Amino acid sequence: MIRQRLPQQLCGAALDKSISAMIAAIEVYNKPDFLYRGETFSILAINSWELLLKAKHLKDNHNKMRSLYVMEPVINKDGSKSKKKKVKLTRSGNPFTHSIDFIAKKLIEKGEMDQIVFNNIMALIELRDSAIHFYNYSLKFNVRIQEIGTASLKNYVSLYKKWFNKDLSEFNFYLMPLSFVQARKESDVLLLNAEEKNFFKYVDELEESSSSDSEYSIALNIDVKFSKSTSKDAIKVALSKDTDAIKVRPHLGSSSKPVFNSLRIVPPVTAHGLS
Repeated sequence: MIRQRLPQQLCGAALDKSISAMIAAIEVYNKPDFLYRGETFSILAINSWELLLKAKHLKDNHNKMRSLYVMEPVINKDGSKSKKKKVKLTRSGNPFTHSIDFIAKKLIEKGEMDQIVFNNIMALIELRDSAIHFYNYSLKFNVRIQEIGTASLKNYVSLYKKWFNKDLSEFNFYLMPLSFVQARKESDVLLLNAEEKNFFKYVDELEESSSSDSEYSIALNIDVKFSKSTSKDAIKVALSKDTDAIKVRPHLGSSSKPVFNSLRIVPPVTAHGLS
């Protein structure tokens, strides 16, 4: 016998699935060698965001699942539309629920969500929808994906705390891997294909239309630098002939000092540490 979920459990169930989807997105992106990392991250992150927004919608509507259903007019026998409405069904016969766009716009209208957060989600959606056009990624494109993903994580943690008063530090969210980060001057000279240029233009327009004073972000730049530390928690780097060791490859810059352009060390940072 199928056990029906109690109404008060619906919001909590959506939250649990949302967290699971975001953790899966981060784990996939953090894999050492995964060519489809950007697209896979965007798919799972969008799913996570949709579940988070639906959980918020349920909370605001007394956990009534019907509040998520899309309604459509009943068709009369003569083909005309009746004033009566029914629940729209999917191809399998299940209730059709409102899209992430619909719920996000409702939350923005009520002042519950910043437009910048939705702009970041739209950048992820565009990445997912345009994936077929992206191939043989340039470094600059990978850096841009990382910036959007990092901002998305920060926005997610902030809104989760604001809406549900819960700290996600227990889940040990990891920051995105830093292996793609290089100096901006180096990445700017790399060529983009036409589709990548269109994507860049779209994200740039989203950023230009957003306020810089908001606590939320569409994309976050990441700078990496090495410094000596006496902290017991500092990451230790040592020379090794072990082929399985994490690799850090320096090259000489214009000042003849080592410049690290490939970093595979990613220290765990909890969600509480995202700022």
